[in-house]
Amino acid sequence: MLRDHIIEKLTQKFKPYYLEVDDFSERHKGHAGYGASGNSHFSVIIVSDCFENLPRPARHRLVYEALSSEFTQTLHALQLKTMTRGEYEVPA
Repeated sequence: MLRDHIIEKLTQKFKPYYLEVDDFSERHKGHAGYGASGNSHFSVIIVSDCFENLPRPARHRLVYEALSSEFTQTLHALQLKTMTRGEYEVPA
C-alpha cells in the first residue's frame, strides 16, 4: 500500500518526532490525477529536527525529493505541513 510505503520512506529519511500520513484520494475521484487504484492524493504532517533552520520551501523540497519515485508512479498530490519540534504543538 502506498501510504505504508510513504511512511517508511519518510521515517527512514527524516527520523520524525511525529508523522501523520492520510490518504484523501477518494475526494478526488473523477478528477485529473486520480489513479485507478486510488492512492494518488495524500496529506502529510511531519515533525523533524531535519527541518531546523530551513524555510518552508526548502523543507517541502526535501520531502518531494524523498518521494520523487512515487510521483513517477501513482502519487499525484501531496499536502505538506513540515515543522521542527519547537514549532509543533501537541494536540489537546
